[in-house]
Amino acid sequence: MPSLIDLAAGACLLGGAAFLLVGAIGLVRLPDFFTRVHATGIIDTMGMGLTLIGLILLAGWSLPSVKLVLILGFMLLTGPTATHALAKAALHGRLDPLSGRPPEPPSSSA
Repeated sequence: MPSLIDLAAGACLLGGAAFLLVGAIGLVRLPDFFTRVHATGIIDTMGMGLTLIGLILLAGWSLPSVKLVLILGFMLLTGPTATHALAKAALHGRLDPLSGRPPEPPSSSA
């Protein structure tokens, strides 16, 4: 009979897999760059976070669980930061948030 920790780990792993699946579908189906960046943020933060928490619960108190906690902390710091940097760079490069297209070069009328 599974213990409560095993059930919680299984729920975290299933939740993480669900977020990863939804995020992957979002990368394919969403229409423009900014909504795709949002889907990527979901994959990084929630999907990997829940998956790593499930693995930490399964590992118990040991050296691998310490390593998983360090990986989780690194992912929680770098994932949203990278997503924000990509969106900020796209805005700085004048990518239109509504159409998702770069600006057209000015036409020269002679």
